[in-house]
Amino acid sequence: MIIAPAEPHDVAKLLAFREEAAEWLRGLGSDQWSRPYPADKLLATIEAGTVFMLRDGHTTAATITLTSDAEEGLWTDHELAGPSMFVNKLTVAREYAGQNLGGRLLDWAGDRAHRAGARWVRLDAWTANEALQRYYLGQGFTHVRTVREGSAVNGGPRVSGWLAQRPARTADHGFTDRTPTPERLTFAA
Repeated sequence: MIIAPAEPHDVAKLLAFREEAAEWLRGLGSDQWSRPYPADKLLATIEAGTVFMLRDGHTTAATITLTSDAEEGLWTDHELAGPSMFVNKLTVAREYAGQNLGGRLLDWAGDRAHRAGARWVRLDAWTANEALQRYYLGQGFTHVRTVREGSAVNGGPRVSGWLAQRPARTADHGFTDRTPTPERLTFAA
């Protein structure tokens, strides 16, 4: 399988991935990703070079967003003083479920973050999705804390504030990596 940057024409596929994941999550009793994601925001992240597609031939098997930009209000100034990269929107097509693609993508993200000079790979997960939280713990992440207040969208309760991190490190993820060399991070010492 090949991992490569997403391209603008991938917006429709990424939105379909999100809807497929939301439908699956609804079947599990979760409201995660139930709100539509704005296509223009998705396109902006693609154009910023932070969205990556895992392709199996001509089929997209999974996607991950990896950025050096932290979502406002989640991480402390002290945490943000060191180099970190943030995982978002990790999604595996249902037909590829059970093949550990998510775990391998997290390894790829940790490897890419390490090559960029990051110390940590961090993420926030849905606060009510305990199964997802257990998944990340099983992938070597450590729970930092849960932020429940201060949603950037509406000032109400935050729905994705379960914070976790693991050290950025080299990894043998097994993908053919067609992504550009990551830019080195800069940070306040």
